[in-house]
Amino acid sequence: MWMMTQTWQDVLFLHWPIDPQELEKHVPKELKLDLFEQNAWLSAVLFKVYRHRLRFLPPLPGMNTYLQLNVRTYVEYNGVKGIYFFHLDVTNYFLSKITAIGSLPYRHSNILVKQRGNHYSYTSHYKACDERLRVIYTIGDKTNTNFDRWIVERYHSWAKWKDTLFRIDIHHSPWELKRANVTIQSNTLASFMKGSLQAYSLMLIMPKTKRREFFLQQLSVKWS
Repeated sequence: MWMMTQTWQDVLFLHWPIDPQELEKHVPKELKLDLFEQNAWLSAVLFKVYRHRLRFLPPLPGMNTYLQLNVRTYVEYNGVKGIYFFHLDVTNYFLSKITAIGSLPYRHSNILVKQRGNHYSYTSHYKACDERLRVIYTIGDKTNTNFDRWIVERYHSWAKWKDTLFRIDIHHSPWELKRANVTIQSNTLASFMKGSLQAYSLMLIMPKTKRREFFLQQLSVKWS
Protein backbone atom coordinates (compact mmCIF):
# COMPACT_ATOMS: atom_id res chain seq x y z
CA MET A 1 0.00 0.00 0.00
CA TRP A 2 1.48 3.31 -1.03
CA MET A 3 2.02 5.94 1.67
CA MET A 4 2.86 9.03 -0.38
CA THR A 5 2.59 10.26 -3.95
CA GLN A 6 4.09 13.20 -5.80
CA THR A 7 4.78 14.39 -9.34
CA TRP A 8 8.25 15.44 -10.54
CA GLN A 9 8.86 17.96 -13.32
CA ASP A 10 11.98 19.33 -15.09
CA VAL A 11 14.25 16.67 -13.60
CA LEU A 12 18.01 17.11 -14.07
CA PHE A 13 20.44 14.27 -13.25
CA LEU A 14 24.15 14.98 -12.73
CA HIS A 15 26.46 11.99 -12.22
CA TRP A 16 30.08 11.59 -11.09
CA PRO A 17 32.22 8.42 -10.89
CA ILE A 18 33.76 7.92 -7.44
CA ASP A 19 36.42 5.57 -6.07
CA PRO A 20 34.39 2.92 -4.18
CA GLN A 21 36.86 2.90 -1.29
CA GLU A 22 36.33 6.64 -0.81
CA LEU A 23 32.54 6.41 -0.89
CA GLU A 24 31.81 3.23 1.07
CA LYS A 25 32.90 4.78 4.37
CA HIS A 26 29.91 7.15 4.08
CA VAL A 27 27.32 4.39 3.48
CA PRO A 28 25.72 2.19 6.19
CA LYS A 29 27.70 -1.04 6.44
CA GLU A 30 24.55 -3.13 5.83
CA LEU A 31 24.50 -1.78 2.26
CA LYS A 32 26.89 -2.73 -0.55
CA LEU A 33 27.86 -0.19 -3.19
CA ASP A 34 26.51 -1.06 -6.65
CA LEU A 35 29.23 -0.42 -9.24
CA PHE A 36 29.18 0.36 -12.95
CA GLU A 37 32.46 -0.24 -14.81
CA GLN A 38 34.24 -0.62 -11.46
CA ASN A 39 33.15 2.83 -10.28
CA ALA A 40 30.76 3.87 -7.58
CA TRP A 41 28.56 6.76 -8.71
CA LEU A 42 27.29 9.80 -6.89
CA SER A 43 24.41 11.82 -8.35
CA ALA A 44 22.71 15.12 -7.79
CA VAL A 45 19.07 15.16 -8.91
CA LEU A 46 17.19 18.46 -9.15
CA PHE A 47 13.47 18.81 -9.84
CA LYS A 48 10.17 20.49 -9.07
CA VAL A 49 7.64 18.64 -6.90
CA TYR A 50 3.92 19.01 -7.53
CA ARG A 51 0.86 17.32 -6.02
CA HIS A 52 2.73 16.00 -3.00
CA ARG A 53 0.30 14.32 -0.61
CA LEU A 54 -0.01 11.49 1.89
CA ARG A 55 -2.40 8.58 1.42
CA PHE A 56 -6.03 9.38 2.39
CA LEU A 57 -5.23 13.11 2.54
CA PRO A 58 -5.68 15.83 -0.06
CA PRO A 59 -2.71 18.02 -1.04
CA LEU A 60 -2.05 20.40 1.85
CA PRO A 61 -1.54 24.11 1.10
CA GLY A 62 2.11 25.04 1.55
CA MET A 63 3.20 21.38 1.45
CA ASN A 64 2.31 20.15 -2.02
CA THR A 65 4.70 22.19 -4.21
CA TYR A 66 8.42 22.84 -3.72
CA LEU A 67 11.88 22.45 -5.27
CA GLN A 68 14.20 19.59 -4.32
CA LEU A 69 17.82 18.49 -4.75
CA ASN A 70 18.84 14.92 -3.85
CA VAL A 71 22.42 13.73 -3.43
CA ARG A 72 22.51 9.95 -3.70
CA THR A 73 24.52 6.86 -4.54
CA TYR A 74 23.70 3.35 -5.76
CA VAL A 75 23.63 0.31 -3.49
CA GLU A 76 22.48 -3.28 -3.01
CA TYR A 77 20.87 -5.00 -0.05
CA ASN A 78 20.52 -8.80 -0.20
CA GLY A 79 20.78 -8.64 -3.99
CA VAL A 80 18.17 -5.89 -4.40
CA LYS A 81 19.50 -2.81 -6.18
CA GLY A 82 18.46 0.70 -5.23
CA ILE A 83 19.46 4.10 -3.89
CA TYR A 84 20.97 5.49 -0.71
CA PHE A 85 20.35 9.19 -0.05
CA PHE A 86 23.02 11.28 1.64
CA HIS A 87 20.62 14.19 1.84
CA LEU A 88 17.45 15.60 0.30
CA ASP A 89 17.37 19.40 0.16
CA VAL A 90 13.96 21.06 -0.14
CA THR A 91 12.64 24.60 -0.20
CA ASN A 92 9.76 23.62 2.08
CA TYR A 93 10.87 24.45 5.63
CA PHE A 94 7.95 22.66 7.31
CA LEU A 95 8.58 19.44 5.36
CA SER A 96 12.26 19.45 6.33
CA LYS A 97 11.36 19.69 10.03
CA ILE A 98 8.63 17.04 9.95
CA THR A 99 10.84 14.47 8.17
CA ALA A 100 13.74 15.17 10.54
CA ILE A 101 11.64 13.67 13.35
CA GLY A 102 12.10 10.29 11.68
CA SER A 103 15.82 10.92 11.07
CA LEU A 104 15.32 11.19 7.30
CA PRO A 105 18.11 13.33 5.79
CA TYR A 106 15.92 16.22 4.60
CA ARG A 107 17.42 19.71 4.83
CA HIS A 108 15.96 23.15 4.24
CA SER A 109 17.85 24.88 1.40
CA ASN A 110 17.53 27.82 -0.93
CA ILE A 111 16.87 26.51 -4.46
CA LEU A 112 15.91 28.54 -7.50
CA VAL A 113 15.03 27.46 -11.02
CA LYS A 114 14.65 29.66 -14.09
CA GLN A 115 13.53 28.81 -17.61
CA ARG A 116 13.57 30.75 -20.85
CA GLY A 117 12.63 28.58 -23.81
CA ASN A 118 15.08 25.66 -23.93
CA HIS A 119 17.48 27.35 -21.49
CA TYR A 120 17.30 26.39 -17.80
CA SER A 121 19.24 27.22 -14.67
CA TYR A 122 19.26 25.71 -11.18
CA THR A 123 20.88 27.36 -8.17
CA SER A 124 21.07 25.71 -4.74
CA HIS A 125 22.65 26.80 -1.45
CA TYR A 126 22.61 24.92 1.86
CA LYS A 127 23.95 27.49 4.29
CA ALA A 128 24.89 25.25 7.23
CA CYS A 129 27.62 23.47 5.20
CA ASP A 130 28.00 26.19 2.56
CA GLU A 131 27.17 23.63 -0.14
CA ARG A 132 26.39 25.32 -3.44
CA LEU A 133 25.45 24.27 -6.95
CA ARG A 134 24.83 26.48 -9.94
CA VAL A 135 24.18 24.93 -13.35
CA ILE A 136 22.82 26.16 -16.65
CA TYR A 137 21.71 23.77 -19.37
CA THR A 138 19.79 23.16 -22.56
CA ILE A 139 17.98 19.97 -23.54
CA GLY A 140 19.52 17.78 -26.23
CA ASP A 141 18.67 14.54 -28.01
CA LYS A 142 17.07 11.39 -26.59
CA THR A 143 19.35 8.88 -24.91
CA ASN A 144 18.84 5.27 -23.78
CA THR A 145 22.21 3.66 -23.06
CA ASN A 146 22.97 0.79 -20.69
CA PHE A 147 24.39 3.31 -18.22
CA ASP A 148 21.25 5.47 -18.48
CA ARG A 149 19.02 2.54 -17.56
CA TRP A 150 21.39 1.29 -14.84
CA ILE A 151 21.50 4.61 -13.02
CA VAL A 152 17.88 5.86 -13.26
CA GLU A 153 15.71 2.73 -13.27
CA ARG A 154 15.83 2.32 -9.51
CA TYR A 155 12.71 1.30 -7.64
CA HIS A 156 13.98 0.98 -4.05
CA SER A 157 15.80 3.26 -1.60
CA TRP A 158 17.10 2.72 1.92
CA ALA A 159 17.11 4.81 5.07
CA LYS A 160 18.33 3.99 8.56
CA TRP A 161 16.60 5.18 11.72
CA LYS A 162 18.38 4.32 14.96
CA ASP A 163 19.17 0.58 14.54
CA THR A 164 16.49 -0.16 11.97
CA LEU A 165 17.01 -0.27 8.22
CA PHE A 166 13.97 0.66 6.13
CA ARG A 167 13.37 0.09 2.44
CA ILE A 168 11.23 2.61 0.61
CA ASP A 169 9.80 1.15 -2.60
CA ILE A 170 9.10 3.57 -5.43
CA HIS A 171 6.61 2.98 -8.22
CA HIS A 172 6.82 4.95 -11.46
CA SER A 173 6.79 4.40 -15.20
CA PRO A 174 10.16 3.96 -17.00
CA TRP A 175 12.15 7.14 -17.55
CA GLU A 176 12.27 8.78 -20.98
CA LEU A 177 15.59 10.63 -21.00
CA LYS A 178 17.33 13.29 -23.03
CA ARG A 179 20.95 14.36 -22.89
CA ALA A 180 21.48 17.74 -21.23
CA ASN A 181 24.12 20.20 -22.40
CA VAL A 182 25.29 21.50 -19.03
CA THR A 183 27.69 24.12 -17.74
CA ILE A 184 28.46 23.77 -14.03
CA GLN A 185 29.33 27.25 -12.83
CA SER A 186 29.93 26.30 -9.20
CA ASN A 187 29.74 23.07 -7.21
CA THR A 188 30.56 22.35 -3.57
CA LEU A 189 27.99 19.58 -3.07
CA ALA A 190 28.80 16.49 -1.00
CA SER A 191 31.41 18.33 1.03
CA PHE A 192 32.29 15.04 2.76
CA MET A 193 33.92 13.94 -0.54
CA LYS A 194 36.50 16.77 -0.37
CA GLY A 195 36.22 18.07 -3.91
CA SER A 196 35.80 14.74 -5.73
CA LEU A 197 32.91 16.12 -7.81
CA GLN A 198 34.90 18.77 -9.62
CA ALA A 199 36.54 16.73 -12.35
CA TYR A 200 33.89 14.99 -14.44
CA SER A 201 30.18 14.62 -14.83
CA LEU A 202 27.50 13.08 -17.00
CA MET A 203 24.15 14.79 -17.44
CA LEU A 204 20.70 13.43 -18.23
CA ILE A 205 17.32 15.10 -18.12
CA MET A 206 13.69 14.06 -18.00
CA PRO A 207 11.90 17.30 -18.97
CA LYS A 208 8.30 16.14 -18.66
CA THR A 209 6.34 15.07 -15.59
CA LYS A 210 6.42 11.75 -13.73
CA ARG A 211 4.20 10.55 -10.90
CA ARG A 212 5.91 8.57 -8.16
CA GLU A 213 4.37 6.51 -5.35
CA PHE A 214 6.27 5.48 -2.23
CA PHE A 215 5.88 2.32 -0.09
CA LEU A 216 7.65 1.73 3.25
CA GLN A 217 8.99 -1.60 4.57
CA GLN A 218 10.95 -2.38 7.74
CA LEU A 219 13.78 -4.72 6.76
CA SER A 220 16.06 -5.50 9.64
CA VAL A 221 16.99 -4.58 13.17
CA LYS A 222 20.58 -4.57 14.32
CA TRP A 223 20.92 -5.05 18.06
CA SER A 224 23.76 -3.13 19.68
